[in-house]
Amino acid sequence: VMVNGEKERVSLLFMKALVSTGSVDAVSQQMASHPQYLESFLRTQHYILHMDGPLPLPYRHYIAIMAAARHHCNYLVYLHSAQFLRVGGDPLWLQGLEAAPPRLRLLDHINKVLAHQPWLTACSHIQSLDSSCDIVCLKERIQKSQEEREKREERLLQTQTLQQTDMEEEEEMICFADPTRFITDPDFCYQEFARREEDHFQVFRVQDYSWEDHGFSLVNRLYSDIGHLLDDRFRSVTTLPSLHSPDLKRAIWNYIHCVLGIRYDDYDYGEVNQLLERDLKLYIKAVACFPDATKTPVCPLSWAPLKTSERIHVNLLIMEARLQAELLYALRAITQYMIA
Repeated sequence: VMVNGEKERVSLLFMKALVSTGSVDAVSQQMASHPQYLESFLRTQHYILHMDGPLPLPYRHYIAIMAAARHHCNYLVYLHSAQFLRVGGDPLWLQGLEAAPPRLRLLDHINKVLAHQPWLTACSHIQSLDSSCDIVCLKERIQKSQEEREKREERLLQTQTLQQTDMEEEEEMICFADPTRFITDPDFCYQEFARREEDHFQVFRVQDYSWEDHGFSLVNRLYSDIGHLLDDRFRSVTTLPSLHSPDLKRAIWNYIHCVLGIRYDDYDYGEVNQLLERDLKLYIKAVACFPDATKTPVCPLSWAPLKTSERIHVNLLIMEARLQAELLYALRAITQYMIA
């Protein structure tokens, strides 16, 4: 049960979210039992989606739509579709991925890989995106110039009735923002990294490329200060006051990284089997690797006496461990491209 100080802290955070976005989404509400982490999460989300940055605001929300659609998350697709329109996004883009600008469509493949099989992320993916950038930018400038001219002509002809019709069409488009519109290759999904008959994937060793020594500094170079915000999230979720021991939290974190092909040479993986019961391992893997298939996940029997806040804490650990794993693969590919 939260004490009064924590309740006030959560209330203040939600007030800030209301001022910033006009609503408090259900995801954030679930985190209310952990104010320390919630503050770090909301700060990062606000910085990425609303503050000054290298991408226009509509682009950011459209990328969020693509990411959510990859896991068939109707709620987040709807949420970011509404925010996409609120910041001036073109409603036509919500018709599907084929209606989006080429630069966004180019992200589809790497979005698919990072979501399901991040170990496939390679330097060639980054090279393919840069090699396409100049042509795409030129096409986008021409297209944008044409669109702006057409919009100016259209505004002269618009009446209040037509504007009302446009609003109704936009609302309808949000309601029917089917996630499958924003993805390709829907059958592409998680596959076991460690298959005995397919041992050609090289294990990602943290000693060779880690968040602390490599990823943190690179992501800060690419997007000023985001490394500090992400690092604060990773630290916050692992240091939350909890009934779970530090060893158990480390076992959960390293187990998720392991199923995604990342290993720590200085960690005894025997602890994973000692600390994580079989039903808990099955739950963790299901949430980390098949989130779209866990609408009503079966909670481990060992969770029965746990408070809701403790269960949420485990889910937050899963979410952040998976995020860091995807970042490591992506940032390593960018590093390889930069030094090639």
